[in-house]
Amino acid sequence: MPFWTYMLHCRGGVFYTGHTDDLERRVSEHTSGEIAGFTRDKLPVELVWSQDFATRAEALAGEQQIKGWSRAKKLALIRGDWDNISELAKSESSPSTGSGRTGVLMGTIDASDRLDKALAHATDLSRARVQALIAQGRVAIDGSPVTSAKAKVAQGSSYAINIPPAAEAEAQAQPIPLDIAFEDEHLVIVNKPAGMVVHPAAGNPDGTLVNALLHHCRGALSGIGGVARPGIVHRIDKDTSGLLVAAKNDAAHEGLARQFADHSIERRYLAICNGHPNPAEGRIEGKIGRSDANRKKMAVLAPDASRGKHAVTHFRTIQRLKGCSLIECQLETGRTHQVRVHCASIGHALLGDPIYGRTPTGLRPVLKQLGFARQALHAAVLGFEHPVTGQRIHREAPLPVDMRELIDETAR
Repeated sequence: MPFWTYMLHCRGGVFYTGHTDDLERRVSEHTSGEIAGFTRDKLPVELVWSQDFATRAEALAGEQQIKGWSRAKKLALIRGDWDNISELAKSESSPSTGSGRTGVLMGTIDASDRLDKALAHATDLSRARVQALIAQGRVAIDGSPVTSAKAKVAQGSSYAINIPPAAEAEAQAQPIPLDIAFEDEHLVIVNKPAGMVVHPAAGNPDGTLVNALLHHCRGALSGIGGVARPGIVHRIDKDTSGLLVAAKNDAAHEGLARQFADHSIERRYLAICNGHPNPAEGRIEGKIGRSDANRKKMAVLAPDASRGKHAVTHFRTIQRLKGCSLIECQLETGRTHQVRVHCASIGHALLGDPIYGRTPTGLRPVLKQLGFARQALHAAVLGFEHPVTGQRIHREAPLPVDMRELIDETAR
């Protein structure tokens, strides 16, 4: 019998986290007001995230862990944005908790190994971050503090990691030109160029989309994402071009986040992949999570894996090119690097992808001639229900020049 950790979005924009062995019944009790306490006073409530576990202890540990998270991390969890959750957890310059509280990560060790490696695998913290926390006396195994990162730890051991809050550097407004696809008093849709980072982080303190938005919107962006990520509801990779929506107020932010959580956002990408998919269109389904071989990469995990998030991508070939194809990918879910990972998993990695692909020998001269050095991926279509007005918003962004040139060269 599975046990569940779940999170509800309640009136006033607050979140409630709990655990249960009957998710459907428990959510029904919350939504009907049958359960006295916090949620009854915050109706209406809505289930925005859940995950099943093998034991009640694991579900309880999940509940306790998420309760200590910042609002930004909870919103990232709803979106399935594990890359952002990991970054928030491990970065000294990013908040690990909200409102100055200390976050506690709790769980059990998956497999016997040296302590720093086992904890890095279990939590998605980097080994360097784990080592630093051990040195600070912030790690306990089976209730006892540990001091050696090299110590062996047994499978099934419980861990508790006390992560201190950290001050977040406030992003500054910068007069960077933006290609605006839609804008009103509540939100703005931007056609982001390839090469632009979405928000400030280690190695990219400025020159980001957030810096540009702060200038363009005169600081009028939602504060849910924190001072370094104001307005940011979702992200696309630095070297992916295309459409991205940002929120100007918290009501718009929360409304958009709910649509990302229930997968009702329309997102279509145009990509140029290696080879010619056969069949020419289809459905790719597979759990996406951190790669065991390289923790900086995502991977399609085994169907029975205890971690990872369900992911579905629909693709169709638009044009067969020389040694490659122009395809459209529609996201049914939105996971980190989803299109890139899924296309690579069926043997058709994106051209120029430095992480998940290898350019075929015959196409290397073309990419070199054009100076094409990024994954050939463009967020072409974005559609959703306006979170405040209720109107249907649908915007399309044409292929950027570099991808059009690549198509022209390979179509000959």
